[in-house]
Amino acid sequence: MIIQRLLVAAGCLLAATAGHAQTAAYPTKPIRLVNPYGAGGPVDTIAREVSAALSAELGQQVIVDVKSGGGTVIGANVVAKSPADGYTLLLGTQAPLIVQPAINSQLPYDAVKDFVPVAMFVTVPGIISVPADSPLKSLKDLVDEGKRQPGAINYASAGNGTGSHLGGELFNQLTGAKLAHVPYRGAAPGTIALLGHEVQVGFVNITPQLAHLEAGRLRALAVTGSARSTALPNVPTAAEAGVPGLVAESWYGLFAPAGTPPAALAKLASAMEKVMAQPALKAKLGEQGAEITYMGTDAFTTYLSDDRKRLLPLIKAIGLKQG
Repeated sequence: MIIQRLLVAAGCLLAATAGHAQTAAYPTKPIRLVNPYGAGGPVDTIAREVSAALSAELGQQVIVDVKSGGGTVIGANVVAKSPADGYTLLLGTQAPLIVQPAINSQLPYDAVKDFVPVAMFVTVPGIISVPADSPLKSLKDLVDEGKRQPGAINYASAGNGTGSHLGGELFNQLTGAKLAHVPYRGAAPGTIALLGHEVQVGFVNITPQLAHLEAGRLRALAVTGSARSTALPNVPTAAEAGVPGLVAESWYGLFAPAGTPPAALAKLASAMEKVMAQPALKAKLGEQGAEITYMGTDAFTTYLSDDRKRLLPLIKAIGLKQG
């Protein structure tokens, strides 16, 4: 009996030691980073730049795996149902973690219980812009015209429920103006529509607009980020232009399945902090209009909770529905 107990105790000790060694050695194989958006888009570009830098830092390949569809639900569900071992991560945004849970009663995952935030790494601000020949010269002009002609001014977004859509509706709420929403299948098509005068105003993010703004084909009225854009330092924030509280920016972060070992989460968060401090990566992301906004697990968890509280009443107020 004594020998049997000793053998059991030894086995438990060996298992615990092996588990600790495995966690300490993490990662020992490639990591899959699931991108729930389409291949070749701005999110995919950011994912690939970050994964390359993270691969070098961790000493293991971080492979971007595109799992698009369902308004980001398909990719998020892949990660939610994956083993909680640190080898499958989600490139998460507001869409799968805040918007979809608010509008999709058949969501196959629980956005709060099935994921753990690892680190936020960048934000991409929106730009309120108009064609270069537009009579609207300032954000005040847009507010005034939106009040004077309710529903007569159309604005482009990157699609229903996207950050740009919510930004446009928040603008309406805060100013009392009434702009009409025209959703497009992404920020790039929305920008093309603005250039072609299909709509009078754009509320899409900076990435597809940047070259047109720099070339003078579009004119920026305001940045909808919490601070001025590094790429467009002369453009005021919406608050500076007269609409305080208008913050509509896309954030990007890493999420792991709930139950992932804390040591693996800490290793990932530390690696992200280091790569986000690299000047070369900062420059590459800056070309996409992205701002380095690193937050570790605790800070990101708080930020995510606050963002939910901020956006859910707006989603309810505008009656946003799935599809």
